[in-house]
This record gives sequence, C-alpha cells and structure tokens, in this order.
Amino acid sequence: MNWIVYIIKSKSGKLYTGITTNLERRIKEHCSEKKGAKFFRMSPPDEILFQENHNSRSDASKRECAIKKLTRKQKFELIFKK
Repeated sequence: MNWIVYIIKSKSGKLYTGITTNLERRIKEHCSEKKGAKFFRMSPPDEILFQENHNSRSDASKRECAIKKLTRKQKFELIFKK
C-alpha cells in the first residue's frame, strides 16, 4: 500500500502535517466535522503544499514525525525545494 505524507496550509496560514493512503479522501474528511483533524476546526484547509510517497506506514510515520519537528522556515524550505 502506498502512503502519503502531506502538508496542508489552512486559511489562517498555519501548516498541518499528516499521513494517509488517499489524499483526496483525507482532505474531504478534514473539511468535515466528524472525521477531520481538530486542527481545522478553527481554520479550514486551504491548499496542499507538499506530498511525498512512501512504501509503508512505518516509513511515512517516521517522515511525518521528522517534518513535524522542523521549524516553519525549514518546512517552507522543504516545500519549495521540490
């Protein structure tokens, strides 16, 4: 199964990092109240800034964790490097 690590910018400009197997479905879930991340309750998702494929959930989770430890500046460097 292919796993995707992604970074979404909210309408307020904050960045959210997550993993999924289906990015389109996950974005729709984030826009809904029931299955979306609490992060988006104050400011809905605006755009996908970054996505990266991984072969396993373990690899994707490790990468997600590493990205979450980055500063905002480092995240933008990662986003615009691609």
